[in-house]
Amino acid sequence: MTNKVVAITGASSGIGEATARELAGRGAAVVLGARRTDRLEKLTAEIRARGGRAAHRQVDVTAPADLAALVELAVTEFGRLDVLVSNAGISKIGPVADLDLAGWQAMIDVNVHGVLHGLAAALPVFERQRRGHLVTTISTAGLKITPTMAVYGGTKNAVRTILEGLRQESTAGWLRTTSVSPGYVRTELADSIDDPALRDQIRRTMNAFALDPSAVARAIAFAIDQPDDVEIGDITIRPTTQD
Repeated sequence: MTNKVVAITGASSGIGEATARELAGRGAAVVLGARRTDRLEKLTAEIRARGGRAAHRQVDVTAPADLAALVELAVTEFGRLDVLVSNAGISKIGPVADLDLAGWQAMIDVNVHGVLHGLAAALPVFERQRRGHLVTTISTAGLKITPTMAVYGGTKNAVRTILEGLRQESTAGWLRTTSVSPGYVRTELADSIDDPALRDQIRRTMNAFALDPSAVARAIAFAIDQPDDVEIGDITIRPTTQD
């Protein structure tokens, strides 16, 4: 992957951080975006100390200008952008009858608008290069609908639909799209759940059998590392014990 330049949102922890380490270890240049710059600074320094190439900036995916700046950083620092991994996401789960309007809006802003803002920033660069790859972290919550995850799963399915529509619109052969649907993974996603009982339940499940984020990072690397004429459209990755 020594010729790849990859931008990653939500790169300060979990799947995003693991993906940054995995890709940098394979030789890619990584451009990291997240809200917690202290963590980004540490991760960037670690990658560089191991001989890798990395840059970072603070990114709030709900702000289109931040995604545009992340893409610009990739082009300025490394000459181009080959892949955008849209990984930032939050989970405000709970029964629909709770009518958590604020939580619903927050998930739509981050999980849906955040991806769209990334698309809007990256697609002009990809079109100019006549080459690009969009990788989006979705969720098995969009594949198997379960109580308390209806709206969360809805945001993930919205992104799945957007990526598939874009794929069908892009018939020139220079754009690839990949949707990655992880099951339970040991991440900080549960921290965004407001209901204490649900938050504790999800954490217990994660502690019991969730995957390490590096497993998802390897799946993302697999999709990226294919020849330009090969598109891995969908990847579902979950613990073998998850129903």
